[in-house]
This record gives sequence, C-alpha cells and structure tokens, in this order.
Amino acid sequence: MSEPKTSTPINQLLDIMDKLRDPNVGCPWDLEQNFDTIAPHTIEEAYEVAEAIAKRDMAELKDELGDLMFQVVFYAQMAKEAGDFDFNDVVEAISEKMIRRHPHVFGNQDIATAEAQTTAWEETKARERAQKQAASDQPPSALDGVAGNLPALTRAVKLQKRAGRVGFDWPSILPVFEKIEEEMAELRAEIDKNANEDRIAEEYGDLLFVIANLGRHLKLEPETVLRVANRKFTRRFQTVEQRLNARGKPIDQCTLEEMDEVWNEIRKEDKSE
Repeated sequence: MSEPKTSTPINQLLDIMDKLRDPNVGCPWDLEQNFDTIAPHTIEEAYEVAEAIAKRDMAELKDELGDLMFQVVFYAQMAKEAGDFDFNDVVEAISEKMIRRHPHVFGNQDIATAEAQTTAWEETKARERAQKQAASDQPPSALDGVAGNLPALTRAVKLQKRAGRVGFDWPSILPVFEKIEEEMAELRAEIDKNANEDRIAEEYGDLLFVIANLGRHLKLEPETVLRVANRKFTRRFQTVEQRLNARGKPIDQCTLEEMDEVWNEIRKEDKSE
C-alpha cells in the first residue's frame, strides 16, 4: 500500500486509518479491534474533550478533538470493511439531518428564538422516532430513543424531560423539594431498620433520581455540575495535603479534626475571593 495521500487533512487521516487496518502491513492492535472494544475509548475521549473545555485549554482541546475524530474514522473504516457504510456516508447522513432539522436556516420556516428552535428540534426528532417506530413491532413510548448507556445522571434528566413533554412532571420546584425530603426519609428508614443492601440501594437510587430532577428544574445539568464539584474537591483536598506536609505531618498521620481544620480554612479563603 502506498503512503497516505495528503490532498486534504481528512483524506490523509482516512488513508492513515486504512493503512492501520491493512491485513498485511497494519498495526496488530488496530487490526484486533471491533465496534465493542472501541466504544469505551470513544466515551473516554468525549470526556477528555469536556475536560479540556472546562479548563479552557485550547491547545489541549484541539488535541482531544482530533482523538475524538479519530474514533469516528475508526468506526467508519470497520463499517466500510464490513460493507455497511463508509466515512462519506456518515458525513452525508449528518449533513442531511442538520438541513432537515434547521428549516429556518435552510428552508422558509420562521423560528426567531433559541427556545422556539429547541421546541421545533424536539418535534422533528419526535416525528423521526415515530417513523422508526412504525417499522418496529414494539408499542411506542415517550421514552423511545433515550440511550441506555448514557451516564446515569444524564439519562435520568433525559428520561424526565421526555416524561415532562407528555405532562408527567411537577409544575414547580416546590414539590421536588418535598419529594427529596420524602425519599430521604425512606432511605433513613431502611438504614435504621438494617434493611438488606438491595433495599437501601433502591432507596438511594430513588433519591439520586429526584436530585437529578431538581437540577432539571433549576436548569442545571447534573453531570456538568457534579464534574465541577469533583474538581473543587480535588483542588481543596490536594491543598489540604500540601499544607499538612508543609507542617511536617503527612495527611495519613493526621486526625480527622486536624484535616477538617485545614479544610475549613480553605473553604473560608474560597468564599472570601
């Protein structure tokens, strides 16, 4: 096989992928991969893109977007080998979809606001799901199309949004708080009576589901908010470690009270900024 062509950057990438999968001269690792083995890497790369965005690191974002694009090229190459579709088919399909879902840009429909566009987008997606459902022998559901392998918090919000579109939703945020209190009480009751692990896990799951619903009513994305909280915890905890080390006392030799004292110092400093 000849060296990758360089007519355009995307053609070069496609040629590189083709050579990596060449049965005669390709990379042994790439040749062993399939859709199932690559999927976890795709999820990881998507999170690394999100992390680069959160850090506002444009150089890293460029690199991570390239890694994510390579995942798409990898899938397209494997599909091409199987005779299912190729990269151009993927591009044509998404182009057609974007044109279809933006009639106010590529057609003569009038949509003036982002909110109206969101409504129109969801209506279009609903029609598309209905068309797919017509070819299926399964009864239709408002929850059709919510992927089962999404991160749990993200999927919870999507399920709640879908249910809300058909009226299964609280009209305001107050009942959500009341439901949280109810679920907290049920969880504590199971713990107090030494219930089995499955019962406690079920009640804890119910609580998390309602917490996700609270985020939806606050117009916050739980997965994003939790990532921010994780970064904050990481920064504060590592600062605790550094300050205790500077005092000549490693954190694993400190009492909880000593760690809490430094932790609270850091919290006060954060709030005064």
